[in-house]
Amino acid sequence: MIETAQLKVKLFADGADLSGIKEMAANPAIQGFTTNPTLMRKAGIADYKAFALQALQVVGERPISFEVFADDFYEMEKQAFEIASWGKNIYVKIPVTNTKGEFSGALVERLSRAGVQLNVTAIMTSGQVKRVTDRLAADTPAIISVFAGRIADTGRDPLPIMAEAVKVMKAKPNAELVWASPRELLNIFQADAVRCHIITATNDILKKLPLVGKDLDGYSLETVEMFYKDAKAAGYSIATREAA
Repeated sequence: MIETAQLKVKLFADGADLSGIKEMAANPAIQGFTTNPTLMRKAGIADYKAFALQALQVVGERPISFEVFADDFYEMEKQAFEIASWGKNIYVKIPVTNTKGEFSGALVERLSRAGVQLNVTAIMTSGQVKRVTDRLAADTPAIISVFAGRIADTGRDPLPIMAEAVKVMKAKPNAELVWASPRELLNIFQADAVRCHIITATNDILKKLPLVGKDLDGYSLETVEMFYKDAKAAGYSIATREAA
């Protein structure tokens, strides 16, 4: 099994809890950060810009993504320029479509040509990857986020889609592929195996990194001990009969 230090895929932390971002920022293995409006709402964020500016101070020069939240492309564009103005290391997240299912390609092209670093998000098909890649400016750094975890939730294997995305995106060398919404630590090694550039994971998943390569017999014993200690701490008892 490949060791963590040998991984070529970059590890990004996905979340909107400021204390969690600080925790991950202290880890030199974390090379970037992502957020989204759903995570921000769950974290109780009320002031979007105030949170973003605080997060920027915490992450330093590492890349961080903040998402537009308009549904109209004109408003998305205005929000994108505003968000981009907050820091040079910001990637502006643009959904691949709006809620009407209209492709964001024209907006992606305008923003990318204007030098805005984009993170085109909520992508789940090879066709979407191709359409977005075609719209990106060759000289502007960009990210394409394919939600491999959500693909897997539908019973489909995301690996062929991710491998195809890597090939398609070679046409734009300044664009990086993100394995988004991972469900388990194993996904990090799968992303690395298909030469995905980045995987963004929640703190809960990233905290499992010390388990990589752990002896399974020892891990089994720890699990048995956990069950025993928890049952004892709960005070469980069963009335038993004497053996005949």
